[in-house]
Amino acid sequence: MLLAQNLSMTFPNGNGGLRAVDEVSFAVAGREFVCILGPSGCGKTTILRLLAGLLVPTAGRVVFNGETVTAPPHGVGIVFQDSNLMPWRTVLENIRLPLEIAGGGSRETVRELVELVGLSGFEDALPGELSGGMAQRVAIARALVQDPEVLLLDEPFGALDALTRERMRLELLRIWNLRRKTVVMVTHSINEAVFLADRVLVLSPRPAQLRLEVQVDLPRPREPEVVHTEQFGEIAKRVRRAIE
Repeated sequence: MLLAQNLSMTFPNGNGGLRAVDEVSFAVAGREFVCILGPSGCGKTTILRLLAGLLVPTAGRVVFNGETVTAPPHGVGIVFQDSNLMPWRTVLENIRLPLEIAGGGSRETVRELVELVGLSGFEDALPGELSGGMAQRVAIARALVQDPEVLLLDEPFGALDALTRERMRLELLRIWNLRRKTVVMVTHSINEAVFLADRVLVLSPRPAQLRLEVQVDLPRPREPEVVHTEQFGEIAKRVRRAIE
């Protein structure tokens, strides 16, 4: 469904350019959950923005459903680390925003998503009245409101405290199990990547190169206790060694 072919990205900086991504290639199958992991500043977010069509690669290409991506394609939703909610709009109004821009969609769809992300009763709340985890639930619902085939997540829980982050991982898996979207998620957390993903892509320090692909063959659905198993520990060790 989603293909990165020899992706390279160099940003002009007046000194020969800053090379952020260096010939990265991988494929993502339909309904697969893939996590991209690597050291801070290695180019993970750049790769996600290339997949989203928000950046045009210096070399290589992104292919979505057989078509080369040159601009943000219909069928791809994205959630950033900051929820980026409009403070004067309610939960319902923030979720509905993409439908208003597109000139379509139903109120029933929005209310179904409110229920899906566990925010029933907060439809009329403003962002300032929400916790960080609740705001990210709104952002996820907003990304899902146009029923995208692919959901891109850029460290969506990075700004949350540890307990909220753990709860949000479980919420994300619950939503994914219900909707089965194709997901590509950037994270700094080894445990988070192994717990969530079908496959983990480990990147080198900048410029990003694909250092390792790890298949996560843990059974689904996954419960929090799986992180204490020997199998989980062995997969996490492989990922950690690749980063170090």
